[in-house]
Amino acid sequence: MPDVHLLVLIHGMWGNPSHLAHASKIIHEVKGEIEDSDVKLEVLVAETNKDESTYDGIDWGGERVAEEILQKTTDLEREGHKVTRFSVTGYSLGGLVARYVIGILHQSKFFETVQPVNFNTMATPHIGIPRFPSTFSAISTFLGPKLLSRSGEQFFCVDKWSPRGRPLVECLASLYHPECSPSIHDTTVPYVTSGISAEDPFGEYQKNGIKIDFHEKYKHVIKSYSVAPSSSAMTEEEPRSWAGTIRSMRPQLPPRFQAEFPLNVAVYALLPILVPTFICLAFIRLSFQSHKSRSRLRDLEAHSTRDRLIHIIGKLESELESAVVDLYDAPAGTPIPTSPIPGASPGDTTSSIAPTKEKDKKSRSKPPPYQPLLTPGQLQCIENLNKIPQLKKERAFFEGVRNSHAIIVCRDPKMFKHHLEGEGVLRHWADHFKL
Repeated sequence: MPDVHLLVLIHGMWGNPSHLAHASKIIHEVKGEIEDSDVKLEVLVAETNKDESTYDGIDWGGERVAEEILQKTTDLEREGHKVTRFSVTGYSLGGLVARYVIGILHQSKFFETVQPVNFNTMATPHIGIPRFPSTFSAISTFLGPKLLSRSGEQFFCVDKWSPRGRPLVECLASLYHPECSPSIHDTTVPYVTSGISAEDPFGEYQKNGIKIDFHEKYKHVIKSYSVAPSSSAMTEEEPRSWAGTIRSMRPQLPPRFQAEFPLNVAVYALLPILVPTFICLAFIRLSFQSHKSRSRLRDLEAHSTRDRLIHIIGKLESELESAVVDLYDAPAGTPIPTSPIPGASPGDTTSSIAPTKEKDKKSRSKPPPYQPLLTPGQLQCIENLNKIPQLKKERAFFEGVRNSHAIIVCRDPKMFKHHLEGEGVLRHWADHFKL
């Protein structure tokens, strides 16, 4: 029997395995039936961290998925198969969970016998959910951590996850170097966080003279883009990495509320009633689910017996503190390293954990409405992640849709046919997947 290449797909917030069913279908079509291959592709669509469980945080979600992976590996071995290669693709929150899972698997020595091959993410908030200079963003930043339990706190980087009080997203950016495939601008996960960039060159794509060249084979996937020299936006041509989206400038009702005449008239007439009712119901549901999650987390913390990844992080931070104390106690004239970031050269002063004055000034200046108000911690995450040698970014551009976050993975094509617009992104991902 051939060796097994295990690919794990991880869905996002409020998600379930059906959200990645189309992605699983595409990868099976492209890589699942390759003749003359000595490796068999096995796809695991993670399901232990679904629906209400996604409120419980990146860390507990990662713990569940890691156990599911180890169990799947054991089951395959009992069937006479041996997992020798491993890949993971995460969508939205699933991308952050995937990064955490890699740490757990490394801790458990999984990669001593299994070769890691592909790590991809789509529409993932790698630096958390940034705040924008708008009232809606301010409200979201205030309510998100309260209504989304532990996941909300981690999304908005207000958690004190590590023993030294650092947010989990910042710890992931400083300790792990994944090969990412972030997305660009959608209304759920903005470009700056999925594209790991301090600026959004697509924020005013209708005004800044940006020129976009699309892949001929993959619909909506950007091959290269450039901004007019007179524009203050960055100029770049990079036909690499994985998928993102851009929000539409044309407002429209959600698909479920769209109808032909005369039903559309009735829908618009009922909006003053439907909108407040929907907001109240959503608020009640989120509050209820958040309360259940916090209760569930207390039980999980109380009954956790084995060393989790957070305990390893605590040991590392203690070692770092000891190293700092040793530096203060060192004799005069002892050279002090300036770059604690893994992989950076000791003489690289630009890699210091402490933000520079220029970064502080940049984070305090008020950007245009489409540019984020990034914190020093988020700027440091961007710097750390962009130092990854294997990092590749791909971008996708969806114009004329209300929100492309679901479209990018064809999340629910049976109910919303327009979700199939994202199939070019999935084909690009599958074609470039290394078996």
